[in-house]
Parts: sequence; structure tokens; C-alpha cells
Amino acid sequence: MILTPINIDALPRVLDQFAATLAEPALSVFRRIADPRAAQRAEPVPALVHRAAALALAESLGIGTLSGSPALDFGWNGTALRSDTEAYVLLHEIAHFQIAPPERRVLIDFGLGAGPETGDRAAAERAATLFGVEREREEALASLLGILWEVELGQPGLASFLDQNWLEGAGRPEAAAHFAAVLRELQKLGVVDAVGHPRARVADPSRHRA
Repeated sequence: MILTPINIDALPRVLDQFAATLAEPALSVFRRIADPRAAQRAEPVPALVHRAAALALAESLGIGTLSGSPALDFGWNGTALRSDTEAYVLLHEIAHFQIAPPERRVLIDFGLGAGPETGDRAAAERAATLFGVEREREEALASLLGILWEVELGQPGLASFLDQNWLEGAGRPEAAAHFAAVLRELQKLGVVDAVGHPRARVADPSRHRA
């Protein structure tokens, strides 16, 4: 849910405000995301192409898939990803798979509790093992990594950037610092390269916080 909706006419100004508070390499990464043409979700026909690309990425990472919507039970059931959802949702779940340590890749919804798409919320909450600040940290990592995959695959990543509130407080140093810090952590985990392109690999377990 967008905390503070941004009028489409004001979007270029807000993007410029955010960019003005960033330094390299975060600035170059943000500029790849900040294409105003990518502020709207894809129309139905390209959306199907985008979904196919997301599923191909899942396959390349060895992620199993299962037909049906996450609303039937879970986005991730511990062994497979529900495939009947939008590309940006799939890419977000793929990002969670990349980031989660091995012991949480086998848990319902990666041990993070119910997500927005989860149908069986009670079971997902029972499976949760990460809470509070650490859960928020991981959600931020998966959010940005999923967005970077959208951009890499030619999909409307700015729409997700807006939906997931990365521009909340644009122009304030804190907003830019958060973006840059999350990007650095993705790089330390090995799932994003030095210039901000996502990598089709899972995180280095040794890089996870104790």
C-alpha cells in the first residue's frame, strides 16, 4: 500500500528530489529504476510475457513452481512457488528465495509470516521464525532485489518502487540513506553486482547476520 500517493504530474519532480540526495553507485542504480514510463503496471498482453520471464528466472535458480494462486495457500510452501500471480509478485518471492538462508528456504513463506498474497494466513504465521526489525530488514532487501529484477527484465520496476514506498520522504537524507544501505547489503550478500545488476544466484550464507 502506498503511504503517500504521488500525482503522476509531480512524479518527475519527486524523482529528481530523491536523486539529488544520492551518491554513486546508488545514484546510477536509482536512475535505472526511475524511468517515468515504468510507473504504470503492464497491460494484459505484455504482463503475460513478463510473467513468463519471471517463471524462467525461477527455473534458472532451481525454484520449483506449482500451478494456482497464492490465495489458495501460500506464495511459497517450502518447496515450490505458486505461479498464478503477477510477474512483480513472482519476482519479489524469487528475491526472498535468493536472500533467505538455507534453513528458512524450506519454511512456508520463508519463515516471515503471511504476506499480502497468502491465503492460509494462520499457517504462515505459525511457521514464522523472523520478527520485528529483522523481518522488516529482509522485506526491504527482497523489495529492492525484486525491483532490480523487474528493471533488468525490462518490466515496470518504478511501479513497484512506488507501491513499496521507496519514495516516501523523497528529498530527505534518511530516505536516500535507507536505499543506499539496502543496496550495499544486497551487494554484500552477492545477489547484486558492484554496479547494481541482480545476479541469478542465492545469497552467500556466510554473509548473513548472526
